[in-house]
Amino acid sequence: MDRGLGMAGRRRRWRWIMGIGGAVIAVASGFQLARKYFEEPEYEVVREDGDFEVRRYGPRVIAETFVSVEDRRAATSVGFSRLAEYIFGGNEKIAMTTPVEATPGDEDGERIAMTTPVEAEPSEAGWRVVFTMPSERHLADLPRPRDPRVILRETPGRTVATMRFSGFMNDRLRRENERALRERLAAEGLRPTSPVTVAIYDPPSVVLPFFRRNEVMVEVEAL
Repeated sequence: MDRGLGMAGRRRRWRWIMGIGGAVIAVASGFQLARKYFEEPEYEVVREDGDFEVRRYGPRVIAETFVSVEDRRAATSVGFSRLAEYIFGGNEKIAMTTPVEATPGDEDGERIAMTTPVEAEPSEAGWRVVFTMPSERHLADLPRPRDPRVILRETPGRTVATMRFSGFMNDRLRRENERALRERLAAEGLRPTSPVTVAIYDPPSVVLPFFRRNEVMVEVEAL
């Protein structure tokens, strides 16, 4: 009798463990699908070792804004709001001679697809926050921002060294991984040519820290 009860208890525990495992897998799959919904700039991996990569990116069109706040988290929040307002319709359509497929935004503006990651880089007066525009869009056909603090421009190709890590971004994680990235650059004989940028790939709705993708990245001399 006791043996039967013990086996039943073990079966219940096993079903509980399997249920939790299945739920975790389902959540992880959902996060991966959500991440794939947003376009990410294409790149070629030049070097790779664990969480460290050297990538070659092509030219891109960006929307950027400068936030005069020293705190990274606060500056990223302010910058994100400005840029999100632009892509979600806070803009003025330009006259076109040929049709351009676009999703209607508000009464006057045009909605532009969100991409990933959101980038934040220290600047002289605070932080520079960047969205990459969808790859099918060109600078000439993008609507003009209503907010003069949102700047559109095209940037050339670049070679970038990155260190990937998980968790909710905070200053401790940023400093630890920036230090690890700089140590790796020295070991690889790579010279940085820009400030270190923080790249956040997931929205706040991804609540499990180990499923979140973050990177610190820095431009280096072309290989």
